[in-house]
Order: sequence, then C-alpha cells, then structure tokens
Amino acid sequence: MPAQRLLGRLEHPGQVLENITPNWFASVMGTGIVANAAATLPWQPPGLHTFAIGVWILASVALVALSTAFSLHWTRHRGTARAHAAHPVMSQFYGAPPMAMLTVGAGTLLVGKDLIGTGPALAVDTVLWTAGTLTGLATSLWVPYRMITTHPKETATALPAWLMPIVPPMVSATTGALLLPHVPAGQARLTLLLACYAMFGLSLVIGMITMTLIYSRLVHGGMPAVNAGPTVWITLGMIGQSITAVNVLGAQGGLVFTGDQASLATGLHVFGLVYGVSMGGFGVLFFSLATLLTVHAARSGLGFSLTWWSFTFPVGTCVTGATALGTTAGSTVVHGLAIFLYVVLLGAWATVATHTLRGSLTGRIFLPA
Repeated sequence: MPAQRLLGRLEHPGQVLENITPNWFASVMGTGIVANAAATLPWQPPGLHTFAIGVWILASVALVALSTAFSLHWTRHRGTARAHAAHPVMSQFYGAPPMAMLTVGAGTLLVGKDLIGTGPALAVDTVLWTAGTLTGLATSLWVPYRMITTHPKETATALPAWLMPIVPPMVSATTGALLLPHVPAGQARLTLLLACYAMFGLSLVIGMITMTLIYSRLVHGGMPAVNAGPTVWITLGMIGQSITAVNVLGAQGGLVFTGDQASLATGLHVFGLVYGVSMGGFGVLFFSLATLLTVHAARSGLGFSLTWWSFTFPVGTCVTGATALGTTAGSTVVHGLAIFLYVVLLGAWATVATHTLRGSLTGRIFLPA
C-alpha cells in the first residue's frame, strides 16, 4: 500500500516542510533531557554515560535538522508560518525552540565535552545558551503581548500550553549555573548569578499565576480535548525545572560569595532546600493528578500526536530536580526517587520516539492536524 512506503501518506515530499510547527522542537527538548538527566543521575551504572553521549548526539542532530526545516518553512510557506504564529494555541509553542537550544547546549557541556573536548563544548554551550536565553526572554514577552492585544477574549481559556513561553527563562537560569565556573571571578560571575536568579523569579511568579488559572480551568471546565490531554504534564516542567534551578544555583553560590559574604552562599543553599522540599510536595500532587488524567484520556481514545512529547521533558525536569534536591539535602530517598523517575522517563521517551519515527517515515505526522 502507498501509505507503507517512505512518506507514502504525502502527495509529494515537499509537504514535509509545509506544516512544520514550533512544537516539533519539543522532541529535541524531550530527547536532550534524557542525556542531561543521565549525566547528573546519582547512580551511574556501566554504559549510562555512553548512552547519554549517544542520546546527546541524536538531540544535537535533531536540533540542526529541525532548525533548518523550520527556516525553510518560513521561507517557502510564509503564509502558513504566520498563521501558526498568530494562532492562540500554536503560538504558545514558540517557547519550545529556545528550550531546545538550551537543553542541547547544556548537554554539550555535561556529556559532549568528553567527545569534542571541554573548550569546544564550552563555546557551543555559550552560543546556544545566549541564543536560547535571548529568544526565550523575547518569547516570554511577545506571546503574552499578542494574547493581550490580538486574540479574541471571548474564546480565551487557560490551557497548559500557556506555560510554554514562560518556562524558557527558568531553563536559562538552570543551565546558566553550568557556565558560572567558566566565567571570570568577580563582577562577571556575580552578574551571571544575579541574572539567573532574576530569570528564575520572572518565570516562577508568572508561572504560578498561570498554573492557578490552569488548575481553575481544569476544575471548572473539565479536561481539554482528548488529544491535548498530554499537555497537562507541561505543568510539571515548571515545578521540576524550578527545583532544579534553585538547587544548582545554590550549589554554585560558594563560587561567588566568599569571605565576609560566605553567609550569602549558605543562605542560597538553605533556600534551595526549603523551596525544593515545599515545591516537591506540590509536584507529587500534580504528578499524580497528571497520571490519572492521562489514564482517563487513554480510556477516551487518546491517539498519538506531537503532544505526547509532553510526557518527556517535564518528567526529565523532575529527575534533575530530585537529583539536585537530593544532593542539597544529602537524602538517599530523594536520590532514589530521581532514579525511579529516570526509569519512567526512559519508558516515556522510547514510546514517544518510536511513534514519532514511525509517523515520520510514513509521512502521516507531517500532515495538518
């Protein structure tokens, strides 16, 4: 049958570029976090590091390929691209490309350095972190501005996707901690640390406001459309990423605050512990709720779509968050939770990646929804 041939579901191969949407970059995020979480996991069994390098290579290739395809999409199908950018839901996923850059950049410094060397890895991460941070900050301003000024208010309803343009600064705060040891001591290092905490606050405050709206929408309005059900997991991205950020930044505080200011480093360390445990409890609640809602959606006929990548990156941030918090607290129980969550992440990633590959080979996934 034609559908069984390579790209058999498409009328012509050029259709691959017609409907490339920004949410495709969630596949880079979800793949990259598998490598990054493996690099920081408290348990390092034989072969895990090699596996992490392989996954990082896959994420890097995917980032380059998707960036090229997305650029060609804007060049050859500008009308469709503008329609996606103006769409009240699809526009939210313009937060995915910055996070994809930040995730691959961090992976380059965490695991890629063993393949290409520390110097080149640092250069790549610096470029990707800078590009991801600038575009992420722009997206966190541009998308809400567009929502406020152009989208019909009578149709506005809070969706988990609303968090997508808000989370990038939090990812910048987390991954910026990796660059701190490589920045010259003194004002440069202090400036980067303060910038990371500022982005942490920016993302956290508006993120919690948005999560309140989302929770209210779920309770009063019920589940979103069945195929959008997986996006409920996006809420965990804010929770896990914020726990990761505050603890990895706290761990680097001693590089900045020394001597008479050493107490500030201790304060940041304590803040990471208190915040992490408190937000972690909230995370357990939302993880359980998201699991139940996913089971409900599956019973209602949930089919595969790119929204399934929502099962990966948010869970990955929970892994890194549990790892960082467990290290701060010295807790083997929290580290054990990180290992368990990583196993869950691997299962989710393998499932979603397989479906994505299958849909890509037939071309079905490139057709408009």
